[in-house]
Amino acid sequence: MKMPQILGVGFIAFLLSTAPACSQSEPPPPQGVASPAPAELRDGEQKFTANCSACHGAGGVGTKQGPPLVHKVYEPNHHGDAAFQRAAANGVKSHHWQFGDMPKIDAVKPDDVEQIVKYVRWLQKQAGIF
Repeated sequence: MKMPQILGVGFIAFLLSTAPACSQSEPPPPQGVASPAPAELRDGEQKFTANCSACHGAGGVGTKQGPPLVHKVYEPNHHGDAAFQRAAANGVKSHHWQFGDMPKIDAVKPDDVEQIVKYVRWLQKQAGIF
């Protein structure tokens, strides 16, 4: 006796493609920032581009080497400004993503990080994160 086919291959593929991703091992797809940074944030933007964007992507959207900083994981209530200072000064053990550990960044000093954080917070606000 032949069993009737209840779920076709196409329907199963549809179900799998609409299932939400539950893992934080992959960052979400990049979302660009529509407007240019305000003049008072351009030093931070330049320092971010020079010291952070190789891993965290232009505009903080992440790359294959590092996570997106424009993400709810990095909102101020979860990763305050001091966390960025510690990360630059000491490096960070991988804990939210599967990119490996972040090394300390000797090229940036606390004042540089402060400017970078202001820029990143602006990017986050533009993206509606907080």
